Amino acid sequence: MKFQHSVSYAALISGLATSLLTPTAVYAQATESVSQDNDDGTIVVTARRREERIADVPLSITAISGDALATAGVQEITEIGQTVPNMTLEVSRGTNTTLTAFIRGVGQQDPVAGFEAGVGLYVDDVYLNRPQAAVLDVYDVERIEVLRGPQGTLYGRNTIGGAIKYVSRRLSSDTQFKVKGTYGSYDQADLIVTASTPVTDNLRIGASGARLSRGGFGDNLEQPGVENYNKDVWAARASMEYENNGFFVRLSGDYIRDESNARQGHRLIPGQLSGAPVLDDVYNTRAGLKVPDQLVEAYGGSLLIEAPVSENITLKSITAYRKDSSASNIDFDSLPSADLDVPVIYKNDQLSQEFQILYESDNLNGVLGAYYLDANAFNVFDVLLATTGDLINLPGLNAQTLGDVDTKTWSIFGDFTYDLTDQFSVSVGGRYTSDKRSARILRTTFIGGLSDAFDGPGVPIAVTSDFNGSDTFKEFTPRASVSWKPDQNNNIYFTYSRGFKGGGFDPRGQTSATPDFNLDGTVSDDEIFNFLRFEPETVDSYELGWKASLLQNRLNVSIALFKGDYSDVQIPGSVGVDTTGDGISDSFAGITSNAASADVNGFEFEGRALVGRDFAGAGSRFNVSWSLGYLDAKFNKFIDAFGNDVADQRVFQNTPEWTGSMSFNLGVPVASGMLDLISSISFRSDASQFESPNPFLDQDGFSLVDASVVYTDDSDRFSVGVHGKNLFDKRYKVAGYNFVTGGQNGAPFVPNLGLEGTLTAFYGDPRRVFVTGEIKF
Repeated sequence: MKFQHSVSYAALISGLATSLLTPTAVYAQATESVSQDNDDGTIVVTARRREERIADVPLSITAISGDALATAGVQEITEIGQTVPNMTLEVSRGTNTTLTAFIRGVGQQDPVAGFEAGVGLYVDDVYLNRPQAAVLDVYDVERIEVLRGPQGTLYGRNTIGGAIKYVSRRLSSDTQFKVKGTYGSYDQADLIVTASTPVTDNLRIGASGARLSRGGFGDNLEQPGVENYNKDVWAARASMEYENNGFFVRLSGDYIRDESNARQGHRLIPGQLSGAPVLDDVYNTRAGLKVPDQLVEAYGGSLLIEAPVSENITLKSITAYRKDSSASNIDFDSLPSADLDVPVIYKNDQLSQEFQILYESDNLNGVLGAYYLDANAFNVFDVLLATTGDLINLPGLNAQTLGDVDTKTWSIFGDFTYDLTDQFSVSVGGRYTSDKRSARILRTTFIGGLSDAFDGPGVPIAVTSDFNGSDTFKEFTPRASVSWKPDQNNNIYFTYSRGFKGGGFDPRGQTSATPDFNLDGTVSDDEIFNFLRFEPETVDSYELGWKASLLQNRLNVSIALFKGDYSDVQIPGSVGVDTTGDGISDSFAGITSNAASADVNGFEFEGRALVGRDFAGAGSRFNVSWSLGYLDAKFNKFIDAFGNDVADQRVFQNTPEWTGSMSFNLGVPVASGMLDLISSISFRSDASQFESPNPFLDQDGFSLVDASVVYTDDSDRFSVGVHGKNLFDKRYKVAGYNFVTGGQNGAPFVPNLGLEGTLTAFYGDPRRVFVTGEIKF
């Protein structure tokens, strides 16, 4: 059997889902992982389970309040990636709401079952196990925090790259009714209605409903009336909170339905078989795949119980369950022909339970916890290679992959800080994690078209993988830090932490393609097991930082230098497979290896200054914020599919060397309210979509400029805003597929899966202008 190596490592499927509303338990104020801005400019967070100024916390944190997000017109969680240094947040290729997240070069863009995320996403402190349904719409949010570097000794799931924490607002003790509407470019029309009321002095109930819609940025030229990059979402949630003398309970549930069209890519090269030209509009497509009908449904619920048992100790329980299903038609080649068509069905569910014991005293503060997750990720997808099948006399050639992966993980963790003196403190923490991964992988070759999973006429002719296996991955990950505060306004710290991401089995693996590693003439079950299995990866992170709150809190500065030793890096990828030896790839195989090690070093700078106050009348203010991130991420070793070390030819994906942003907010009193004038610019240097650079698919450095004008009544009863995003209408790539070689220096393109040559890109949003209005009763 002959392999053709794909330079892309592109995944062969992507899921589609949405998580507009994912309510779960929210912490009480004393232990919330949140931020707030005081009137004097002080930023307060509780990332270590107690209220502290952000300048006192020996962690790299970016904290953004919900009010600041709303004023700036932020409507989707990926937008915060423009302002946080060394972070990439993008909508995954071929999807509307699957999240690709990278922090400091660590992440995971392959969303298929069996791969864990490198960056953890938490909604009200409940970890979302899958990247599907993770591009959250931002509304009615209390705040968002981004913690960079390995996490796991303070809460929830272990995450190797960092964590994003989304915290929704708690119910008010007063009856409230709020309506917010948005209308803008591409017929965007959103309506969000929120209401809550106290039932008794201790019991509150609330509910929200949302309708989010937008026309497409482009059209499907092969399917009249079908728009590309549109949005069509309904959502609802309800919650109940009980509070009495520090005892707090919250029960919540939600439901989402997303009927947005499948997001199809833009071809970067002409059709190598049909000669189809490249379209002028990058948001248009000629994708012909229509099966299955595009639909996402998701629901979930959670229960939080928080009980103080003494002056120093609080007990906490967080229970959550979520389930989602999605179906999508992803046309890799973006052409009418069935050259590389991938219909997919995803089904995910998870049950998690977390217990915490929180301790707080004058000199010693910390948390002990236990975490359990039972999750299942199921996917089935076809890879229809009809043009290839016609060429080799296998009409309607189709490879179906079914992956069913169970994850059962438990862990115990703890983290304590002891203040030796008023100036010196030490923190120590650790986590023991046990991850059990069980996988069922079934690969079947069909002819005659799509398989029965998609109600197609295809007939199975061969089973190329039939695998059942499980393995358990265990690791202890420590954390320690030392903090010195020469005075109350400066904090110099050094932190070491170790991150861990469990291994698994490649759900696209093809057992019949397993090499005879032992050269004994047969392929054993152990060889198949090891061929599909990949090991955990780890990061040892070292960080030296300085935080300062200066000029009577009018200037806040955070600087961090960090070094990451990244070992056993999981490299998922796909290769074309030539099963007949005729030089044509008529199938594919997933190959995931721990083929790389790397150094990820850099620095981050964040600052916020209150430049002026009361200069144009009482209440006026002028704030400036900026950030700068630098990453020197290099592979020390990278073994390719042929056993060669090609580290000098590989780069980190989705990891620009430089990231930066700057924004200002000028607030002036007007009539009986405040007029905020806001503008921001963000910059990202060159970045590659995959580890193998490609001049057609990779994105050059670019800047985005946004602006907003918002008027808010002094009583906070109503507000009106005009917002502009990507004002200079920059076209920039956020994801793509690559299944060709060549094309450089005049060389011809050579397809290595399908005959048209798949080199397609997905783009960020074009210029949009929209008006928002909100009224509260």
